[in-house]
Amino acid sequence: MKSISVSMARWSARHPWRAIVGWLVFVVLCLGVGSAVGMNSAKTADYRVGEAGRAEALAAEGDLERRSTEQVLISAPARSGALDQAAAQAAAQDLTTRMKRLPEVAGVAAPLLADDRTILMVEVTLKGEEREADDKVDALVEQTEAVQRSHPGLLLQETGSPSTSKGVDQQRSDDLALSEAITLPVTLITLLVVFGSVTMAGVPLLLALSSIAAAIGLSMVASHLSPDTGVGTNVILMIGLAVGVDYTLFYLKREREERARSGGRLGSEALVELAAATSGRAVVVSGLAVVASTATLYLASDVIFSSLATGTIVVVLVSVASSLTALPALLVKLGQRAERKALRRARRGKPARPMRGQGGDGRLWAALLRPAARHPLATLCVSVLGLLALVAPLAGLKITEMSRDTHSRDIPAMRVYDRLNEAFPEQRVTHQIVVRADASRTAEVDSALRDVARRADADPLFAGTPRIRTSADHRTSTLELKVPYLGNSDEAYDSLDRLRDDFLPATVGRIDGAEYGVSGDVARYADYPAHQNGKLPLVLGALLLVTFAMTVYAFRSVMLGLIGVVLNLLSAAAALGLLVLVFQGTWAEGLLDFHSTGSIGSRVPLFLFVILFGLSMDYQVFVVSRIREAVLAGVPTRQAVLDGIRSSASVVTSAAVVMTTVFASFVFLHIIEMKQIGFVLAAAVLLDAFVVRVMVLPSAMLLLGEASWWPSRPRRTASGSEKAVTPRSAVDVR
Repeated sequence: MKSISVSMARWSARHPWRAIVGWLVFVVLCLGVGSAVGMNSAKTADYRVGEAGRAEALAAEGDLERRSTEQVLISAPARSGALDQAAAQAAAQDLTTRMKRLPEVAGVAAPLLADDRTILMVEVTLKGEEREADDKVDALVEQTEAVQRSHPGLLLQETGSPSTSKGVDQQRSDDLALSEAITLPVTLITLLVVFGSVTMAGVPLLLALSSIAAAIGLSMVASHLSPDTGVGTNVILMIGLAVGVDYTLFYLKREREERARSGGRLGSEALVELAAATSGRAVVVSGLAVVASTATLYLASDVIFSSLATGTIVVVLVSVASSLTALPALLVKLGQRAERKALRRARRGKPARPMRGQGGDGRLWAALLRPAARHPLATLCVSVLGLLALVAPLAGLKITEMSRDTHSRDIPAMRVYDRLNEAFPEQRVTHQIVVRADASRTAEVDSALRDVARRADADPLFAGTPRIRTSADHRTSTLELKVPYLGNSDEAYDSLDRLRDDFLPATVGRIDGAEYGVSGDVARYADYPAHQNGKLPLVLGALLLVTFAMTVYAFRSVMLGLIGVVLNLLSAAAALGLLVLVFQGTWAEGLLDFHSTGSIGSRVPLFLFVILFGLSMDYQVFVVSRIREAVLAGVPTRQAVLDGIRSSASVVTSAAVVMTTVFASFVFLHIIEMKQIGFVLAAAVLLDAFVVRVMVLPSAMLLLGEASWWPSRPRRTASGSEKAVTPRSAVDVR
């Protein structure tokens, strides 16, 4: 049975215009359908994990869930003297009246004056769930601005979770525009260097961009199965440009090599079919490996990871489809044009122009491979020890959930948030204790919660006035306690432990049949990493199994499967260690423009391992498939290893540069977790391409020799050539 890649390439090569138009129609259709169905965004309930999530669910059942709030600060303008109390009260009354008229507002609290009497604060509570508040905040901001115009002698500033979230979204949008402005030109320049032709350089970029467009449309459809958290488009842009260019590059480079090798004896259709039989199959296997690896993120049972997985899977599948359909058609049309030009030059008696981008045995790669070729054991030991040295900082890894306190102060709402925390320290953190019991035990629950409040009043970790609320059916009660410390402080986490470990077991915990828990921002920050750590063994175990199975499937070699797993673990751990070295300290703050939190974002390590394991298969499949081709053609394994790596070095280098550029551009973003993801992925790709694939992999295969293909047993035929007795693999070329 002919492979799918060859069959599709043959059809596209024979009907190029149909394939090109069909691809364009597909892209437009995806965008149209996606726009029609719209994006299904994740709801508040989708984010609930751990005890905090269970407590929030209990509160929601009793209609006592936390509501989003906005705080408006009224103060004197800078350098204008003391606050005019009467004017501030008048402005607060005007603001309260205006806010109460809004359909988005559930209530407005009485104005609160700071202890130093310099700021008057008005808190506004919004209707609906937290995740919907971002869309409602504009109406509140308009009223704040209207009051500001009516009271020019005062300064009114607004902050709160909704306005902060909206500011973060705007900053992310601006950052992505900057990232694209950096990535696209660098990618184009890299491709120009590789191919020496604007037309040939434009093909990978245009196909990648069209794949991204189609994937964005399809992701809107997919969001109705797995809700989007707002990061799907980010990952589609990041991964789509990286793999889209890489897959096209692998295919394009092979077609150019076959064209140069044929010396004009083969037509464009035959050359495309040859490329499909080799690099085309490698692209399919690589794409399936990325998809299979990324799918393990669903095992984390986390809506954000599910959103990341969906975006990655969709854009990778679309990129593979473009390389199997539109790309062969484009190559045929470009090849036919090149053939016509060559024919005209020949008729005029001019020599044919040399082709670029054929790959080869450049001096640079010959020098890089020399240590592995001459001293494989020493090279293997030195390179592995170097990677292990980068792994060492992992011993000090500190993982935390990135909170609102870590957002960039370039967001106006965050600067107002800092003023709020300084003027009203008792408003910094709120714990919500939720208790559900039979309605007949309402009095017991109320007494227990008052006991908790008395204990908290005597504890310096707590401050402010506690508030107890009870649901209409008397089955659910809540107690809100304030903490005068920032949400990411040790004191805030200590206060949570005090409630969960001491106060609640001694009070509410003694009520028969009562369900209880603590929610709030700090509880979320504590429970999410704990939830993720609990899922980590399952996800990593599945990831290792998938990587091993895909490698064995591709090359029919258990030994290569084991090598692939070990090398991926080593490069991922080294990149993560480098991330710890850079971002948990302060020495690189000025260099990379960030403020260290002394920790790594809780989503970064797992995302790194999953995505890197998938992307590493690009290089693994492409490089080893070239080695396997040589072995099946009768070349001894030692020479096949060196020839295969030399022949693939140029394209692997180009692909690594493109992928690194895409990821490194995210280091310029303001959001610290996105900075960390961009940095660690860029570092991982560089390590994988220039250390693992150039030093570790060839050294290991040279030392293993024929055992690299175990359990297959290559045997020498009567003609003296080698032939594997294992079945044809997905990337075999016979």
